Amino acid sequence: MRIGMIGLGRMGLNMARRLLRNGIEVAAYNRSPEKTKELAADDGAVACFSLKELVEALPAPRVLWVMLPAGKVVDEHLDELFPLLSPKDLVIDGGNSWYKDDIRHASKAADLGLRYMDVGTSGGIWGLEKGYCLMAGGGEDSFALVEPALKVLAPKDGYMHCGPVGSGHFVKMVHNGIEYGMMQAYAEGFSIIERSPFGEGLDYSALSHLWNQGSVIRSWLLELAEQAFADDSRLTSIRGYVEDSGEGRWTVQQAVESGASAPVITLALMERFRSRDEDAFGDRVLAALRHAFGGHAVKHSGEGE
Repeated sequence: MRIGMIGLGRMGLNMARRLLRNGIEVAAYNRSPEKTKELAADDGAVACFSLKELVEALPAPRVLWVMLPAGKVVDEHLDELFPLLSPKDLVIDGGNSWYKDDIRHASKAADLGLRYMDVGTSGGIWGLEKGYCLMAGGGEDSFALVEPALKVLAPKDGYMHCGPVGSGHFVKMVHNGIEYGMMQAYAEGFSIIERSPFGEGLDYSALSHLWNQGSVIRSWLLELAEQAFADDSRLTSIRGYVEDSGEGRWTVQQAVESGASAPVITLALMERFRSRDEDAFGDRVLAALRHAFGGHAVKHSGEGE
């Protein structure tokens, strides 16, 4: 099987490497050619330097996996890509696109006789080693075509066909909303301890490790917190400035549209907005966790706004 990978950023590059190292051929294209050359040299990918070249490097029916920033960038690439393809070719958006964009893209693809899927992808910068949790939306025939690659990308029991187009990114959107609430709870807990008479001198790395030994709040996020505190015991090297990448906003928007009560996720999103006006300890915990699991940029102490 050969897959065309479009986008070799934090996620796309490691996903391509995991495919290649497990017997799936990859033809790769990236907007800047350096990463394409790197993947070809280090892992044996077929290097392509235009979408047309990428399409020509794939056997029919073609499978192309898009890992690009949501919104305009995806729209532009799909507008260029679709006319180059043939009926029954499959395009997969594995980034963090809004599920309503998937429905729009799938309609355009169908008009050209193409197949389209959305695959919500979780795993961050650790996916190369640990595997990716994959939430797929699309037709049964499309899912069957790409399933060999999903098995390689995911750990055991790590992928699922969630339903029609849009469902994969929808459940990934809610997954990220839940993540907002979980991270906020950890941040608030450590902040309470830091402000208490017992906070001074308490080893937060050791405490994180302790809570992961059979506690009901044990999690991978706490493992990441343990390492973050081991590297910087009070996270003084980074600012408590917490970005959001869109999924939390979409989750809250969906809660409003559906009339579903979601106060924890909503407040977690609002706290990220508030963090940009001050530098609290809890916000440094949040920023450190985002950097640890996803490689998201942090603002370091002393940096300007």
